[in-house]
Amino acid sequence: MFPCHEDEATSGAPSKSSNTMADNSHNMSFQAGATKGQAQEKGNQMMDSVANAAQSAKDTVQQAGQQMMAKAQGAADAVKNATGMNK
Repeated sequence: MFPCHEDEATSGAPSKSSNTMADNSHNMSFQAGATKGQAQEKGNQMMDSVANAAQSAKDTVQQAGQQMMAKAQGAADAVKNATGMNK
Protein backbone atom coordinates (compact mmCIF):
# COMPACT_ATOMS: atom_id res chain seq x y z
CA MET A 1 0.00 0.00 0.00
CA PHE A 2 1.29 3.46 -0.87
CA PRO A 3 1.29 6.27 1.68
CA CYS A 4 -0.97 9.24 0.96
CA HIS A 5 1.44 11.89 2.23
CA GLU A 6 5.18 12.20 2.00
CA ASP A 7 5.40 12.58 5.81
CA GLU A 8 3.66 9.24 6.25
CA ALA A 9 6.14 7.64 3.86
CA THR A 10 9.09 8.61 6.04
CA SER A 11 7.69 8.41 9.55
CA GLY A 12 4.61 6.25 9.27
CA ALA A 13 2.66 8.90 11.22
CA PRO A 14 0.00 11.32 9.96
CA SER A 15 1.34 14.64 8.75
CA LYS A 16 1.23 17.83 10.78
CA SER A 17 -1.28 19.24 8.33
CA SER A 18 -3.87 16.65 9.37
CA ASN A 19 -3.31 17.54 13.04
CA THR A 20 -3.68 21.21 12.21
CA MET A 21 -6.94 20.52 10.41
CA ALA A 22 -8.23 18.65 13.45
CA ASP A 23 -7.16 21.52 15.70
CA ASN A 24 -8.87 24.02 13.41
CA SER A 25 -12.02 21.93 13.36
CA HIS A 26 -11.99 21.66 17.15
CA ASN A 27 -11.40 25.41 17.45
CA MET A 28 -14.26 26.17 15.06
CA SER A 29 -16.56 23.86 17.03
CA PHE A 30 -15.54 25.56 20.27
CA GLN A 31 -16.15 29.01 18.78
CA ALA A 32 -19.53 27.91 17.44
CA GLY A 33 -20.49 26.64 20.89
CA ALA A 34 -19.32 29.85 22.51
CA THR A 35 -21.27 31.92 20.00
CA LYS A 36 -24.39 29.82 20.62
CA GLY A 37 -24.01 30.33 24.36
CA GLN A 38 -23.61 34.08 23.91
CA ALA A 39 -26.70 34.22 21.70
CA GLN A 40 -28.71 32.28 24.27
CA GLU A 41 -27.56 34.61 27.05
CA LYS A 42 -28.45 37.67 24.95
CA GLY A 43 -31.88 36.13 24.34
CA ASN A 44 -32.33 35.56 28.06
CA GLN A 45 -31.34 39.15 28.79
CA MET A 46 -33.84 40.41 26.23
CA MET A 47 -36.60 38.25 27.73
CA ASP A 48 -35.76 39.61 31.19
CA SER A 49 -35.90 43.13 29.81
CA VAL A 50 -39.31 42.49 28.24
CA ALA A 51 -40.59 40.96 31.47
CA ASN A 52 -39.36 43.97 33.46
CA ALA A 53 -41.04 46.37 31.02
CA ALA A 54 -44.30 44.42 31.25
CA GLN A 55 -44.18 44.47 35.06
CA SER A 56 -43.47 48.19 35.02
CA ALA A 57 -46.43 48.80 32.69
CA LYS A 58 -48.67 46.70 34.93
CA ASP A 59 -47.59 48.67 38.00
CA THR A 60 -48.20 51.97 36.20
CA VAL A 61 -51.70 50.92 35.12
CA GLN A 62 -52.54 49.76 38.65
CA GLN A 63 -51.37 53.07 40.10
CA ALA A 64 -53.40 54.99 37.55
CA GLY A 65 -56.46 52.88 38.36
CA GLN A 66 -56.05 53.52 42.08
CA GLN A 67 -55.71 57.25 41.47
CA MET A 68 -58.86 57.26 39.34
CA MET A 69 -60.79 55.35 42.02
CA ALA A 70 -59.65 57.83 44.68
CA LYS A 71 -60.70 60.77 42.50
CA ALA A 72 -64.07 59.16 41.76
CA GLN A 73 -64.63 58.57 45.46
CA GLY A 74 -63.69 62.17 46.17
CA ALA A 75 -66.13 63.37 43.50
CA ALA A 76 -68.90 61.17 44.90
CA ASP A 77 -68.26 62.51 48.39
CA ALA A 78 -68.33 66.09 47.06
CA VAL A 79 -71.72 65.47 45.40
CA LYS A 80 -73.06 63.92 48.63
CA ASN A 81 -71.83 66.90 50.65
CA ALA A 82 -73.28 69.39 48.15
CA THR A 83 -76.70 67.70 48.16
CA GLY A 84 -76.78 67.05 51.88
CA MET A 85 -76.82 63.27 51.41
CA ASN A 86 -73.68 62.80 53.52
CA LYS A 87 -75.34 63.56 56.86
